[in-house]
Amino acid sequence: MGILSRWLGALFLVVATFNPTPYNYVRWAEANWATQTPLAVFLGLLLGVAMAVYVIATIRSIGAIGVVLISAILGAGLWVLIDYGVLSLTSSGLNTWLALLGLSIILGNGLSWSIIRQRLSGQSSVDEIEG
Repeated sequence: MGILSRWLGALFLVVATFNPTPYNYVRWAEANWATQTPLAVFLGLLLGVAMAVYVIATIRSIGAIGVVLISAILGAGLWVLIDYGVLSLTSSGLNTWLALLGLSIILGNGLSWSIIRQRLSGQSSVDEIEG
C-alpha cells in the first residue's frame, strides 16, 4: 500500500464523515436518526474506529509537533496562494473543502511517515516492542 493510497483513504474518510454537500455521514445521520438509529450508530462507530486508527497512527508517527509543522506548511502555502490572487477564501464551501484536504494530507502523512522516512534516509523502520 503506497503513500498515495493511504492519503486517498484519509481523504475518503474525512469526506465521507463530513463535507459541504448533502452527501456525508453527518447530514445523513441527522436526516435519518429517527427512522434508522441502529444503522446510524453502526456506521458512526465504523467511521469513528477508522478515524481513530488514522489519528493514533499519525500521533504515534509524527507526533503533535509534526502535525503542527505540516499544518503550518499548509497554512503558509494557502497564504502564498491568497497573496498572489490564485485563491480567495470568500466561499465557506471552499474553506471547508480546503480544511478537509489539509486534514487528509496530515492524516495521510502520519500513516505513511515510516515509508517517507525510509525513502528519505535509506534506513529501515522497525516496530517498537514495549516491555
